[in-house]
Amino acid sequence: MQYIDNIVFLIALILGFGLFFKSLKEIYRNIKLGRKIDRTDQAPLRWKTMGKVALGQSKMGKRPVAGFFHVIVYVGFVIINIELLEIIIDGIFGTHRFLASVIGNGLYGAFTATLEVLALLVIIAVVVFFIRRNFYGVKRLTMKELFGWPKHDANWILIIEFALMMAFFTMNAADSVLQQTYVYAVHGNFPISSSLFGPFLQNFTENSLVLVERGAWWFHFIGILFFMNYLYYSKHLHIILAFPNTWFAKLKPQAELNNLDSVTQEIKLMMDPNSDPYAAPPEADPNEVPEKFGASDIFDLNQVQLLNAYSCTECGRCTAVCPANITGKKLSPRKIMMDTRDRIEEIGKNINKNGKFVDDGKKLLDDHIQREEIWACTTCQACVEACPILIDPLSIIVELRRFLVMEQSSAPQELNLMMTNIENNAAPWQYNQADRLNWAQEK
Repeated sequence: MQYIDNIVFLIALILGFGLFFKSLKEIYRNIKLGRKIDRTDQAPLRWKTMGKVALGQSKMGKRPVAGFFHVIVYVGFVIINIELLEIIIDGIFGTHRFLASVIGNGLYGAFTATLEVLALLVIIAVVVFFIRRNFYGVKRLTMKELFGWPKHDANWILIIEFALMMAFFTMNAADSVLQQTYVYAVHGNFPISSSLFGPFLQNFTENSLVLVERGAWWFHFIGILFFMNYLYYSKHLHIILAFPNTWFAKLKPQAELNNLDSVTQEIKLMMDPNSDPYAAPPEADPNEVPEKFGASDIFDLNQVQLLNAYSCTECGRCTAVCPANITGKKLSPRKIMMDTRDRIEEIGKNINKNGKFVDDGKKLLDDHIQREEIWACTTCQACVEACPILIDPLSIIVELRRFLVMEQSSAPQELNLMMTNIENNAAPWQYNQADRLNWAQEK
């Protein structure tokens, strides 16, 4: 019978991790649909940034209350799942609390007591988050783009985390009672579970206690596998992707926009006094596809921008500080990232169905992100500064604008007038170049 349990455990483990890595492989494939970009420079600084922002949660402190509880959930959940290693060993080999035999009862008691304190803090934090998200009325958590699945997803994650921690306490409480009757060897220290849950289990029979302990153990294990595979469908994918996302983040000043090489070369040629303005341009290679300016779909965005979309936590800090959104404009930087991810997933499903991408007649621009949204942006960089994991919504907005202006000559009338004035008068305003310095002569 023992071997049957081990075999079932091993099958569940292989299936759980197999599906998880299949999902990661699909995400990697989808990210590779974007344009290549070299973000491997200054590796020491990138490692430092990742350690500080993703691991150290350095940007969460700007909203101290939410940041404090988030750090509790993050640290507690990561450390508690160190126990997953022990569960895996016990499940495969049929041992019980294997780590106690490795690190000794004293250190193991301190370890399990620490886990219990962290588990209690996680429960408090997820309850606070659930109340705050559903009853407190935080504006950035009640916006239109969160209606439906995004809101349900956030709640489901909190419920799953709560259930996992309760299973953890139930398992430890039953284990503690069984240790008191010497059914199990005495390993570990369970100050919280034995105090809060132990009294309810004191009158259980030995068989019932074993059933409760084993049932909670299996629930905790299967729950972790379920949570791990649920991440693919959830905004909580950032638990994993925040690390590569911060490593590949832009290191240049945030306000520095990237220039198109082709345009830069053209301007340099125009500014070169030795160049012949009447010389014929070099003949283009007939087999070379002309470079596309800007982006209309995800294939035109770079791979880091697609990674950004998958990493978005949907926290709404970007939208909360966006001046366009605050003044009632349609733009929401969070929605830009959510729409980009939706389009990536739409194309991914297309590839899964057809073996390759078959044109579906849709684009990121217009079908997911509306022109009114991108033209509302002031390029102030507030959204980029606010993001806790260094996502850059502005870069996507700029690429969509570039496509409209440089590929379709489509821009709002005010911008067309400004660009005409710059071309004719070397200034955004409509007056003669000879009058440009008149303001300096005024008294």
